[in-house]
Amino acid sequence: MSSPVLFIIASLIWGSTFWAITLQLGHTAPAVSVAYRFFLAAAALFAICLARRDSLRLPWRTHRWMALQGGLTFGISYICTYESEQHIVSGLVAVMFALMVFWTPIWSRIFFGTEVKGRTWACGAVATVGVALLFWHSIGDAWQALKTGGDGHFLAGVVLALAATLASSAGSIVVNKVKDQSSNLPLTMAWSMLWGASMVAVWSLANGNAFTLPDSPSYWAGLVYLSIFGSVIAFFAYFTLIGRIGANKAVYIGVVTPVLSVLLSIQLEDYRPGLLEFLGMVLCLASVAWAVRAPAAKSVQSANLN
Repeated sequence: MSSPVLFIIASLIWGSTFWAITLQLGHTAPAVSVAYRFFLAAAALFAICLARRDSLRLPWRTHRWMALQGGLTFGISYICTYESEQHIVSGLVAVMFALMVFWTPIWSRIFFGTEVKGRTWACGAVATVGVALLFWHSIGDAWQALKTGGDGHFLAGVVLALAATLASSAGSIVVNKVKDQSSNLPLTMAWSMLWGASMVAVWSLANGNAFTLPDSPSYWAGLVYLSIFGSVIAFFAYFTLIGRIGANKAVYIGVVTPVLSVLLSIQLEDYRPGLLEFLGMVLCLASVAWAVRAPAAKSVQSANLN
């Protein structure tokens, strides 16, 4: 499957998953829903590997990288995402993920010595401006409400969403380290998701969250969609893209999906953006078009993290 097709698949699916998450809120603790999601996704991937008669065993060195990837990408990132959507519209949470175009090259530079081109910084800056415009009125209103005795939940949601993007960006640069250890992408995804779900489950139990089984049909419909489409299919496309074109370009999926998510929020969550917000979306899309034409970043030294 071609890289543009993979890019489109991941973008379309993830553009809808931020709204699908809202179907699970209020039925059980957000972290419990995250654990259910990735336990189910991991089980589906392990089933695929068994059907292909793959060995499920991998060396401990590989498991260390998969545990790191799982904790960042499927643990911290999604706990923060689910928690943030309790306070702000799902489309705005998705918009925060556009900032991954900025965080990912920074993480790559810090940990792997990857050269960051000036054009990459410029694209990230444009995307950041777009995000700022989308949030301008909402953050201003929340700040004024906080000064007059409001609860500040919106700002808490923004901080949680920002933390989610930082964790997700850090996790994306670990993908190639996992691939260096094993080229079996379904298997490494399965183990990474199992590691992440297990860590989230331990976190949930430590915080006294009950692992209840909601009786809402919409909850389970959302769980199946998020597990199979939003986790198995979308992450397979995303991780394949990272292997082909690098994390610094694949991460621009995180700029396209927020626009789709905002459009869904307009239809399904009564979100009404103004001219400034629409200008922000245009800038986000423009940064993608600019970035995908830029040459891939070059590594100035090999990564030897053990």
